[in-house]
Amino acid sequence: MRGLIAIGAVIGLLSVDFAAAASARVVPSGNRYSKQPKVPGASSRRTSAKNTTFDAKYEKVKKLLEKDRKLQQGIKKYAAAYKIDPIHMVGAIVGEHTFNVDIYDTFQSYLVKVAAYTTNNFEFKHDGENVMDFVARDEFKTCAKAKGSFELWSCRENIWNTKFSGKKVDGKKYPKGRFSAVFFQPFYAGQTFGLGQINPLTALKLTDKVNATTKHKKIKASDARSVYKAIMDPNTTLSYMAASIRVSIDEYKKTGRVDISKNPGLTATLYNLGKPDERAKKFRRSGRRYPRENYYGWFVNKHEKELRSIVAKW
Repeated sequence: MRGLIAIGAVIGLLSVDFAAAASARVVPSGNRYSKQPKVPGASSRRTSAKNTTFDAKYEKVKKLLEKDRKLQQGIKKYAAAYKIDPIHMVGAIVGEHTFNVDIYDTFQSYLVKVAAYTTNNFEFKHDGENVMDFVARDEFKTCAKAKGSFELWSCRENIWNTKFSGKKVDGKKYPKGRFSAVFFQPFYAGQTFGLGQINPLTALKLTDKVNATTKHKKIKASDARSVYKAIMDPNTTLSYMAASIRVSIDEYKKTGRVDISKNPGLTATLYNLGKPDERAKKFRRSGRRYPRENYYGWFVNKHEKELRSIVAKW
C-alpha cells in the first residue's frame, strides 16, 4: 500500500510539472528594453583592436548566412532534429560573431582549424592536476547521483564555485574564477571555439543530449582532443549549438513557467550567458512577467525580421 501511495505521489508531482509546462506563458517576440543594454568593454575593445565595428561584423556574418549552402543545410538539419525554429541558431551565430569573434568566410574554413587543435596531445588540468582526478575528490561525491551529463557537470561546476574558487583547500590555494576558465582552457584564456563558439565545459554538459538526439559519439573530459574536435568541427558543433538552445527553452518552460521559443533574442541571451537552469530559477523567483534580453539578445531581436527573411530563402 505504501508503495502505491509513493507511486501516486510521484505521478502527482509529474502531473504538476507537465501541467506547469503546458500552461507556460508565451513570451512575445521583440525586446523588453527600449534601448540596447550596455555592451561589455571587452567586446568593444576586441572589435576596435581589429579595426572594425559591430555593424561591419554583422554584415559579414549575414553574408555567410545568405550565401553558404553547407551552413544553411546544417542549420536546417539540426534545428529540425532538436525541434527548434532555425532562427534561434541564426541568432546565436549572429550574436557570437558580431560581439565576440569574426566569422570565417566559409563553412569549410572551420574544418581547417580542427587539425590545429586536435593533432597534439593535451589535457584539461590546472597546476598539474587533471580535471578527472580533481572531481574524484570527496567534495564531489554528491554529484554521483546526477542523472546525465548536464546535471553531472553542472553539479561539479557548482561545487567548484562554492568550495574551491578563490579558496584554500588541503593547503592548496585555488584561483578565483570560472570552472571552465581554470580547468578547461589548456591553450589560452577566454577560449570558445568554432562556428558555435562553444567552450569545452558546455560541450561536456550537453554530450548526452547530443548523443541521444543526433547519435554523435559522446565526449569525455579524459579525452580533451575529442572534446575540441566536437566543438570545432562544423559538422558536429551545430548539433551542440542546437542542443544548448533546446535546453534553454526546456528549462525556462519547466522551471521559469514561460515559453521563450518565439523570442530568438532570449535564446541568444542564454546562449551567451550559459547556465539556463540557474537563470530559469532566478527568473521564477524574480516575479517578473517576462525574462529580459541582454545586449547580445537585444541586437538579435532588433534584426529578427531581416534574419527571418534570410532563412525564408533557404
